[in-house]
Amino acid sequence: MNIILFGPPAAGKGTQAKRLVESRGLVQLSTGDMLRAAKKSGTELGLKVAGIMDRGDLVSDEIVIALIEEQLDMHPNANGFIFDGFPRTVPQAEALDSVLAKHGTQVDGVVRLCVDDSALMERVTKRFAEEGRKDDNPESFKIRLGNYNEQTAPLLPFYSAQGKLTEIDGMASPDEVSASIANVLNANGKGKPAAKKGFFARLFGG
Repeated sequence: MNIILFGPPAAGKGTQAKRLVESRGLVQLSTGDMLRAAKKSGTELGLKVAGIMDRGDLVSDEIVIALIEEQLDMHPNANGFIFDGFPRTVPQAEALDSVLAKHGTQVDGVVRLCVDDSALMERVTKRFAEEGRKDDNPESFKIRLGNYNEQTAPLLPFYSAQGKLTEIDGMASPDEVSASIANVLNANGKGKPAAKKGFFARLFGG
């Protein structure tokens, strides 16, 4: 099963992805991790990525898709993949559909962790005061959160139209979020509509 996890910074998406890797044997494909690994790899594609990143330029969609396809080839026996940080735009989503189709597979489900922005800001502000993590700086986090919401918005109707989007309450406890995700994946795996879970949860289509 291939799934996409949508969730803003500090929503706990990384925790949930790690649990899915451990419990389901899925391979997590994080855009950032893939780019860093490619830069260190010394391969032809990796050298190209290194040059782009060293110049401070943005890595093209074509290169990210090439890295994803490379990972698909490297893990032919995987139970599935978790896409984290990609896609961010509709053209990227269309490109992902194409490359997966070439490998005889598809995106099976899209799970969006819905959060209350103000509550998330309070959580991050408190954590910044207690731990002083740079990426928790409230002002920069507010910008990151706004960028995430703006980038993700066009993808919601794209996956909704495919009947693959489920929204769950990302403000629940980690265990409750894990249970909601499990219900979605179990139901999708059986070809049945996923049960609605969480305050924000609803299944589009199906």
